[in-house]
Amino acid sequence: MRFRKTRLRTKITAMLLSLAALWVFAAWVTLREGVNLLWVSQLDSAVSAPSDPLLFALQKERRISMVRLSEKTAQSRKELETQRKQTDRFHAAFRESAASSVVDLALDDQGDERLAEMLTRLESLKDVRKSIDAGRFDQTRTSDAYADVIDPIYGLYGSLATLDDKELAKDVRSLLALSRARELLTREDALLAGALADGRLTPDTLADFSQAVGSWRITAEQAATDLPDFDRAAYDKLIKGQSAVRLQGLEKRVMAYDQSALSLPFTATEWRSATERFLTDFNTMVLDAGDRVVDRTVPVAVNVIVRLVLAGGLGLLAVIASIMLSITTARSLFAQLQKLRDAAHELSDDRLPGIVERIGQGEEVDVAKEAPALDFGDDEIGQVGQAFNTVQRTAIGVAAEQAELRRSIRDILLSLARRTQGLVHRQLTVLDVMERRETDPEELKELFRLDHLAIRMRRNAENLIVLSGSAPARTWRRSVPMVDVVRGALAEVEDYTRVSLMPMGDVVLVGRAVGDVIHLLAELIENAVSFSPPYTNVQVSGQLVANGYVIEIEDRGLGMKPEDLEAANERIADPPEFRITGTARLGLYVVSQLARRHEIQVVLKSSPYGGTTVVVLLPQELVQLDPTPEPHDGEGRDRLPRRQPAVAAASRPASAENVRTLKPGRPTAVPRPAATPENGPGTRPSARPEPRPVSRPTPVPDPKPAPAPEPAPAPAGTPAPAPETAIEKPADPEQQPVAEFTPSGLPLRVPQANLAPALRDDTPTQPDLEEDDDERSPEEIRAMMGSLQSGTRLGRTRAAEMMDEQPGGEA
Repeated sequence: MRFRKTRLRTKITAMLLSLAALWVFAAWVTLREGVNLLWVSQLDSAVSAPSDPLLFALQKERRISMVRLSEKTAQSRKELETQRKQTDRFHAAFRESAASSVVDLALDDQGDERLAEMLTRLESLKDVRKSIDAGRFDQTRTSDAYADVIDPIYGLYGSLATLDDKELAKDVRSLLALSRARELLTREDALLAGALADGRLTPDTLADFSQAVGSWRITAEQAATDLPDFDRAAYDKLIKGQSAVRLQGLEKRVMAYDQSALSLPFTATEWRSATERFLTDFNTMVLDAGDRVVDRTVPVAVNVIVRLVLAGGLGLLAVIASIMLSITTARSLFAQLQKLRDAAHELSDDRLPGIVERIGQGEEVDVAKEAPALDFGDDEIGQVGQAFNTVQRTAIGVAAEQAELRRSIRDILLSLARRTQGLVHRQLTVLDVMERRETDPEELKELFRLDHLAIRMRRNAENLIVLSGSAPARTWRRSVPMVDVVRGALAEVEDYTRVSLMPMGDVVLVGRAVGDVIHLLAELIENAVSFSPPYTNVQVSGQLVANGYVIEIEDRGLGMKPEDLEAANERIADPPEFRITGTARLGLYVVSQLARRHEIQVVLKSSPYGGTTVVVLLPQELVQLDPTPEPHDGEGRDRLPRRQPAVAAASRPASAENVRTLKPGRPTAVPRPAATPENGPGTRPSARPEPRPVSRPTPVPDPKPAPAPEPAPAPAGTPAPAPETAIEKPADPEQQPVAEFTPSGLPLRVPQANLAPALRDDTPTQPDLEEDDDERSPEEIRAMMGSLQSGTRLGRTRAAEMMDEQPGGEA
C-alpha cells in the first residue's frame, strides 16, 4: 500500500535502480576475483614486502642478543647496537608503508586487528631491549620475548592469503608454513648460539634444542606435501643438499652430546656457518616458489577481466537501453502531468483567490470565461484532464457562492450593528431625559450605571462594524488633547476605577483618528482589567518618542506565555481574514483592524511585574504638540465633545467636596454678560462661570422681555440680583459646559457626551432652557437648585465612602 501511494517519478526511478542493481550484482560477481587479486597485490607491496626485511632483522637481533647474554665483550656490544639500528630502520619503513590509505581499504576487520597487534608488539621491543641490557632476562625469557614480537607478523601473513582461487590460496598457505618453519629454525639457531657462547650445554638447553629441531622439521615437511610438483621438487633438492646435510649432522651431534664430556661437540663458528648457509638456501627456495605463485595469478586475472568485459558490457548495454526507453516514455507522461499540475496551481493560487476577491467587491464573474477548458488529449491523462475541467468549474462556482455568502454575512453584521447603534443612541437619549428629571441621588446613581452600560453596548456595536470591514460613524473635526482621548477610552471600560492614569503631556490627537484610537485603547484597557486580579491596578502612561507618541498599558495579572505573545503580536501586525469560525480573541482582531487603518503599531510584551504590557505607538502624522500650557486662571483647552448635560448636572456647585473642575475650551476675547435671566431676583447665582464661547458671539436682545414675577423675600446672605441684560448665544454648537471628575481623577459620566455628530443631529431637539427659565418663577428655580445641591452632596459623600472601602480605590 505504501508503494502504491508513492510518486510516479519515484516508481520509475525505483524500477531503473533495481535493473541497475541487478547488473551491478552480476558485474560484481565477475569482478570480485579481480578486485581480490588487486587487493592482494597491493597488500603484498605495502605490507608483505616491507615486513620481510624487518622479520629477518628481528631474527638476527634475537640471535645476537642471546649471544650477548653469555659473551660480555665490546665486539658483541657493538654488533648488537648495529643490528638494533638496522631493525629500527626497517621498523620505521614498515610503519610508514602500513599507514597508507590503500592498506586500510584492502584489509578486512580481522586484518586491521592483526596489523594493530603487530604494531603494538613492535613498540614493546624497546622494553625488551632495556630488560636485556639491564640483565633482567636470561636466554629463555629473551627467546620468548622476541617470539612474542615475531609471531604477530606471521598472523598478519595469514590474513593476507584470501584469494578466491582455491589452488592459489593453497599454494600461498604452503609458502607461509615454510616461512614459519624457517622462523622455528632461527629460534633453534639462537638457542644453540647462546649456549655455545656460554661454553656449556645444560639439560634444559638440550631439551629445548631437541624440541626446536623437531618443530621446524615437522612444519617444513607438512608444508612441502601441499606444494605444487615443481616446488616440491625444489624442496626435496634443498633437504638433500650439502647445506641441509651438514646442518642435520651438527643437530645430531648436539642431541647425542654427553654432558660429562669436557668439551663442546663443535665451535660457535662452525654452527653459525652451517645455519647461515642453510637459511640462505631455504629462503631462496621460498622466494622462488612465491614468484612462481605470482606468475600463476596473471592468467587468472586475465580470465577475470575477459569475463567482466563480456558479462558486464552486455549487461550495461541492456541497462542503458532500458533507461533511455524509460526516460523517453516518462518524459512525455510527466509533460502532460506537469501541465495538469500547473493548471491546478494557477486555479488555486491565482484565479480562484482573484475571483473570490472580485466577488467580494461586488463584481459579476463569468465562470465559463474564468475557467476555460483544458485539452490534454484522448488518452488516460486526457480523461483525467477532462475530469479536472469539471472540478475547476465546480470549484470556481462554489468559491463564488462562498464569497457572496461572506459578503452577505458582513452586510448583515453591518446592518445589525447600525441598528444596534441607533437603538443604543435612543437609549442614551432616554437616559439623558431621565437623568435630567431625577433628583433622588440613589436613582441618579443607577441611571448613570445604565448610561455606562449603554456606552459599552455602543462599543460592542462598533466592534461589529469593524468586523464587517466598515468604519464607525464617530468622528471629530478638531484635535483633542491626548489625556481626554485616554479618558474617553476609560469611560468605555466597565471597571474604570482600577485604572491609574499617568501624565500624558501637552499633546493633541488629530480629529480624524480620535474615535478609532479611543476604541482601540478601550479594547486594550478592557483586556488588561479583565485578565488581572480585582485588587490590582492597571497603569496607563504616555510620552513623546522619536517616531511619534507611545501609550503604555500595563497590568499585573498572570501574563501570557512567550508563544502566546508571539502569536498575538503576529495576529495584530498581520491580521488574517475574518472568519465566522474564529470567534476567539475578537478584540485582537478589532485592534489590528483599527491599528492598520491609521498605521498604529501595537506590541504586547511581558511586564517585569508579572503581567503584560501593551505598547501603542501613534505615528507622527496623528499627534501634534499642544501650543497652550496647562490651564491657569480661567484659561483652558479643548476637550472631548460631550452631550448636553442634564439640568441637575449642569448646576453643580463648585464648593462640593472632592470635585475638580476643568476649565472650559479655549476662549476668545469676548466680554462676558453681566448676568443672565437665570440670576433674576430672588435666585441663587451660579457657583461657577458659564463657559466662554469659542468664537465671538453676537448679542441678540430680547425685543419684548417678559415681565419678571414678584420676587419673594430672599434669605439672609443672598446677594442682590444683577440687572437683566441681553443673552449671548454661543456661535459654536459643540461648546460644552465644564466637566467634573471623581476623587480618583476620572471623568464623571455625562450622558450622550461621546455620540457622533450625526447621531446627535438625529436626537430630539432639547427644550430651550433659556425660554424655560424665563417661564419659571424665582421660587421654583431656588427650590430646584437647593434640591440639586443637597442631592449631589449626599451622592458625593456616598461615592467617597464606597471608593475608600474598595482596595486600590485611588486610581
